[in-house]
Amino acid sequence: MVATQPIGVFDSGYGGLTVLKSIVQQLPQYDYIYLGDNARTPYGTRSFETVYHYTLECVQRLFDKGCRLVILACNTASAKALRNIQQLDLPTLAPDRRVLGVIRPTTEVIGTYSKTGQVGILATRGTVTSESYVVEIEKFFPDLKVYQEACPMWVPLVENGEHNGPGADYFVQKHLDRLLQQSPEIDTLLLACTHYPLLLPKIRQFVPENLTILSQGDIVANSLQDYLHRHPEIDAQCSKGRTLHFYTTDSAEEFEQKAGLFWGKPVRAERLAL
Repeated sequence: MVATQPIGVFDSGYGGLTVLKSIVQQLPQYDYIYLGDNARTPYGTRSFETVYHYTLECVQRLFDKGCRLVILACNTASAKALRNIQQLDLPTLAPDRRVLGVIRPTTEVIGTYSKTGQVGILATRGTVTSESYVVEIEKFFPDLKVYQEACPMWVPLVENGEHNGPGADYFVQKHLDRLLQQSPEIDTLLLACTHYPLLLPKIRQFVPENLTILSQGDIVANSLQDYLHRHPEIDAQCSKGRTLHFYTTDSAEEFEQKAGLFWGKPVRAERLAL
């Protein structure tokens, strides 16, 4: 019997489930493993070195589970760890395996949504500080003006189930106002954290109706489909049994209680010790 070789999807917590949900909807035929490093979340406030160390450790565990391809469905990990893992670790650790992120797929298309040539990035402090979006967008859309705003309270609001409550209004409006005050010409907003789609109803309350708001799930799913089409040798290594397994580095019971908010229905999880 051939061992399962699932596609691994990693996040520091729950937000990556919004990306995995879009991927499974678009590419249901594959086997998937999700790993949330809930024991060490949040990543957004941690140093580059710490995020890199934590991310590499989790990628290795997904490799141990048979994954030939791993998606870092976490903007902070993509910003602070992906390049080192791709360039320094994979060539010696696992030259036949691949690790992809969520930033590049997004920056490859973001310019096509803006008519004014001005976009706003809403992200964690770690992602904003890394300047990853600014650097990557410059490669594909050098004339696009990019404005950023760090939203440190948004992830805690979501993870504590307060994102729909009246208490969230202040923090959502505060950061949207700060971003839009940087330029009246911003016509496209990117939710550059996989938790933020859950705040979308609140966000829409505080921005002009004609503003385009992008979430990353469908963008990443489209990019993955294209990647597997362009790399049949990688696609052939990914097993296609339509299975789905959820793992967390913290309490499986707590993960199950909160994950349904992101996944849209109850999940069963197992704890994975690092």
